[in-house]
Amino acid sequence: MPKKVKSNLKKWKLLEQKTVYECDPWIRLDVQKIKLPDGKIVDNFHQLVLPESVVVYPAISEEKVLMLQSYRHGVGDITMMFPSGSIDEGEIPLDAAKRELLEETGYKTDNWKFLGCFVPHCNYGGGRVHIFKATNVEYVQAAGSSDLEESELKITNISSLGRIVKSGKINSLSSVTAIALGQNQIK
Repeated sequence: MPKKVKSNLKKWKLLEQKTVYECDPWIRLDVQKIKLPDGKIVDNFHQLVLPESVVVYPAISEEKVLMLQSYRHGVGDITMMFPSGSIDEGEIPLDAAKRELLEETGYKTDNWKFLGCFVPHCNYGGGRVHIFKATNVEYVQAAGSSDLEESELKITNISSLGRIVKSGKINSLSSVTAIALGQNQIK
């Protein structure tokens, strides 16, 4: 086991914070006044606040996973990704993962593994993303759809995921992270 390295780094001190934009529950932008460890004051550090969310790596078998292909306006293109979505108020991440898998794909399972929780951008914030692996997923009902999410379900060979990521067809960082964790590439 690696030795713990002692750090001389110090946290920044928050002096003031003002919300300059909010569209609840999706996004909030705060401007902060902060004091750095060397005493320097920064008057306009921007922090982005997004809701916590989940991403599910849904394995049908050891060879195949479910992916969604859909248009995402944020990137202005059709992309592939794993089932994902925001965690509702009062909902625990695992329950949100189960709900999102069923809503977006019509599949479910009792075999779940938590793979980790990450922030999309360490400098400016954003909501935490909880990643889960669901194994032996089985079809149980038609997928539900919403006004802004029209998706095609794709059964994808696990062996082709690296090639698909490199081609740019999977451009969601949370889905790429789920691939690495779901295939035990990060131990």
